[in-house]
Amino acid sequence: MNDDFQKSGPRRVGQVKEVTSLSNPIIKDIKALTNKRDREESGTFLAEGLKLVIDALELGWEIRTLVYAKAAKGKTLVEQVAAKTVAHGGLVLEVSEKVLSSVTRRDNPQMVVGIFEQRWKKLEDLRPGRDETLVALDRVRDPGNLGTIIRTADAAGATGVILVGECTDPFSLETVRATMGSVFAVPVVKCSPEEFLIWQKRSGTQVVATHLAGAVDYRTVDYSKKPVVLLMGNEQSGLPDNLARAADRTVRIPQQGRADSLNLAVASAVMLFEARRHLLTLDEKK
Repeated sequence: MNDDFQKSGPRRVGQVKEVTSLSNPIIKDIKALTNKRDREESGTFLAEGLKLVIDALELGWEIRTLVYAKAAKGKTLVEQVAAKTVAHGGLVLEVSEKVLSSVTRRDNPQMVVGIFEQRWKKLEDLRPGRDETLVALDRVRDPGNLGTIIRTADAAGATGVILVGECTDPFSLETVRATMGSVFAVPVVKCSPEEFLIWQKRSGTQVVATHLAGAVDYRTVDYSKKPVVLLMGNEQSGLPDNLARAADRTVRIPQQGRADSLNLAVASAVMLFEARRHLLTLDEKK
């Protein structure tokens, strides 16, 4: 990758570049971040939209590069974000709409894109307290599902999301879009099934798994006595037997219509808001 972009390479502190060519090497490196391998090699990812970039900076995420359309030049918030990027040693690119469209793969792109360093939390660092809730997802494959679950976990006040096994990348452009910025607020962990089972035994949590063979109504579980891990299965095959057997409770969401299953993101939302129902209240000031 280009030296301006490489994690190990020099950064041109305080520099603002104007870019109009699709063949610019920095733009090529940024566009490559749509590939998982390139994201992993560089340790970076794309976040599209001014609000997402502002949220990330406010939460202390490390910005590597800021890209904004010429039409956004002079706008107060964009100028402020650009100044923060420069202050943190990042690169600022002023580009044409054609270049921005090529980066975001959209005909009508957002006016601002940020390239941030990925941030992963370690499984061993998760020590949930009594009123904390985590979502563990086994082999989640759909970026839209994962992004929506991260967003829902944020809304419900969950502590984090654990990705078990081969899951879709939480830092893909599609997933980040679906989180609506919650990827910056909710810690994400990745681990193997074996690592999850070892952690589970010493975590002091109550693991509640959804399973088609579950005989317990999810609404009858007491979620208030221990920290809770909601364990959700793969979109197609559900939860494997080894994970289901290790759960403290195996539950099912009652259904009445002709549909034989719920979308994973919907089922996760149902479980999250039930598990945290005793902790959630309406804020009368809002």
